[in-house]
Amino acid sequence: MTRPIDDLIAIMARLRDPENGCPWDVKQTFATIAPYTIEEAYEVADAIDRHDMHDLRDELGDLLLQVIFHSRMAEEAGDFAFGDVVAAICEKMERRHPHVFGDVTHESDSARSRDWDRLKAEERKAKGGEDHSALAGISRGLPEWQRAIKLQKRAANTGFDWPDHRPVLDKLAEELDEVRHEFENGADEERLADEIGDVLFVAANVARHAKVDVSRALRGANQKFERRFRGMEALAESEGRTLTSYSLEEQEQLWRRVKQAEKL
Repeated sequence: MTRPIDDLIAIMARLRDPENGCPWDVKQTFATIAPYTIEEAYEVADAIDRHDMHDLRDELGDLLLQVIFHSRMAEEAGDFAFGDVVAAICEKMERRHPHVFGDVTHESDSARSRDWDRLKAEERKAKGGEDHSALAGISRGLPEWQRAIKLQKRAANTGFDWPDHRPVLDKLAEELDEVRHEFENGADEERLADEIGDVLFVAANVARHAKVDVSRALRGANQKFERRFRGMEALAESEGRTLTSYSLEEQEQLWRRVKQAEKL
């Protein structure tokens, strides 16, 4: 069964009705809803990682509701409506894809990426933006790992990039040595934060050169750690103990047992 988007728009209008709507929905603002919008986007990504198409359908619906919610609040303020959002993104997609909707051709993916950034820069200039840097327009509201990748990609489009992964790995080793040096010499928290930030920035660059999505890779690492740690707890319980009753060396042995069991 399918239903038109107008049904969802009407539902949100009813929820936001000051007299007969939902009190929670009525009192929301752009600022209070923004965290939910971000959360729903991450839940979409999680459903994709789990290959759960049923959840993905539901999470995409939740994310779409966020767009409708923001659009409804803007319409109430007399700024724009959902139809304007759709019109704007349609026009933007056609404008930014002249190789699809026009007669432009690109000789490579990198050329297409440079053209994309050029078109975005022209859009910013048309809006009256004064920042003409290649790095202009990268949102400061992004997760910092994502902003790091975008900064690196923009810089790479100007030619400022390592030729392949090898010097990036060398730089990562260099930054790790600097962190080790700061630890061994009693550096303060601010200095350590600075050096560790360099490590994370270069690690993001390693992922970019490997064409690995940083968020997906970190989610995988988190899931692996959680799975193995829960495995340690299960082993401890099977022996009639709690994990905290083991020494660190014994816990390491449990960890190795869990890892070994995953390989069987």
